[in-house]
Amino acid sequence: MGTKAGIFSGSFNPIHNGHMAIARALIEQETLDEIWFIASPQNPLKSQADLLDDATRARLVQLAIEGEKGLRYCDIEMHLPRPSYTITTLQELAHRYPDTDFSLLIGSDNWAIFDRWKSAEEIIRQFRLYIYPRPGFPVDEPTLPPHVHLTQAPMMEISSTDIRHRIATGQPFDRLVPRRVHDYIIENHLYQ
Repeated sequence: MGTKAGIFSGSFNPIHNGHMAIARALIEQETLDEIWFIASPQNPLKSQADLLDDATRARLVQLAIEGEKGLRYCDIEMHLPRPSYTITTLQELAHRYPDTDFSLLIGSDNWAIFDRWKSAEEIIRQFRLYIYPRPGFPVDEPTLPPHVHLTQAPMMEISSTDIRHRIATGQPFDRLVPRRVHDYIIENHLYQ
């Protein structure tokens, strides 16, 4: 196999320093060569009420990872049928990039409801999973199936919901997001 790539998919509404720290840690600790960020157009399990448009969230991700070794943006889900399911995305990536060994990165909050995901067992059978810790969602490591690993990525207390609230109420958020993301949000009056 060639490149080992972890798929980091999410609404990234907006992408923040927690996402960046997790991606960096996974490259350092988990023998992954690259992390591919995918800004999901529509999560079937989440409300879409305050979701920025797809192109803007994609732009924020691109700004955040610009110049970061091993981090890249992938727009595959923008071209797949909606709602976009992880199994479809992973299988399409494996088909398009046969020399890349793909893994899925998910938070422990998503692992807690993973059985509700479309084709959850198939995902586990076909792809390696890396779970990163999220506050309030402990993982019982000895009970994890083979190919599912709990990572030592830092537990981040930052949330996109909190950042959106801070922006809407005029509170500072510059320490929570990459500088270019902060500037773009301010310049374009996002989340106000």
